[in-house]
Amino acid sequence: MLWLLAALGLVILLLAGDALVKGAVNLSLRLGVPAIIVSLTIVAFGTSAPELLIAISAVLDNAPGIAIGNVVGSNTANILLVLGVPALLVPLTTGQCETRKNYQYMIIGTLLFILVAFLGPITWVSSIFLLAALAYVLLQSAKAAQRHRNKASDVDPAEGLDEADPDMSWPLIGFYILLGMIGLPLGADLLVNSASEIARMFEVSDTVIGLTLVAIGTSLPELATTVMAALRRQADVALGNVIGSNMFNLLAIIGVAALVGPIPVSQSILQFDIWVMLGASLMLVPFVYFGQNMGRRVGVLFCITYAAYMVIVIS
Repeated sequence: MLWLLAALGLVILLLAGDALVKGAVNLSLRLGVPAIIVSLTIVAFGTSAPELLIAISAVLDNAPGIAIGNVVGSNTANILLVLGVPALLVPLTTGQCETRKNYQYMIIGTLLFILVAFLGPITWVSSIFLLAALAYVLLQSAKAAQRHRNKASDVDPAEGLDEADPDMSWPLIGFYILLGMIGLPLGADLLVNSASEIARMFEVSDTVIGLTLVAIGTSLPELATTVMAALRRQADVALGNVIGSNMFNLLAIIGVAALVGPIPVSQSILQFDIWVMLGASLMLVPFVYFGQNMGRRVGVLFCITYAAYMVIVIS
């Protein structure tokens, strides 16, 4: 039964991811906003909902290690697994994506998170800085969206949005987005709970579960969304979703969870996992700054790197 529930959760994730991408790209079309802006807000927030729910629950249940491990593990999985797997299926034309500024925000957010982690337990004081940084990023995204609207007469709103439906009604757009936002956390919760029970059957520790099964499980919404975006040839949604989700994980999820209670950071995470997360983030430099595309070789490299990381964590 546990295996069937896990499979059901995966199916829900895939369907919800497709619905969210479809709703997001058509929302951007109707509003005259680039898909990258929508993916950094609606898509990123919707796909990060499982991490937020798990982080708050973990702190309330006096298991803050799961919260910090989940975020660090999810951010690593978001880059190596969530971008690696779609690149294996369909090469991502990331060289044409305008993501430099948002990528810079992600790196700065990562460094801020590392600083906060090394200063000791993450408390409500630290959360103020994290949430303030998130507010700044969202404000800049809003300004970028406004500037794009002002130039709407000079820009084709359907440019880069393959298979977008400019005639899709507002109620249908809202239905797709709502379906995605409800289905993603529902499917992730079902899958993670089932996988955690399976792991406990094999006597795997909670720490390993947090960095592996829970991290992978809560990254499945991003994976489902990114795979669907890749199949639809929407690399901007795929890359923007990962960058936005990572920023949201570091700044919003830990920021909100720290308001509920203090979050201590284990030495193992400080000495190893947090640096793997930073290293994975820096692996995106060639694709963001030098116009390289993510082909199948890159997908293989990313997936092998993530597999090696999993082996080290489990061992």
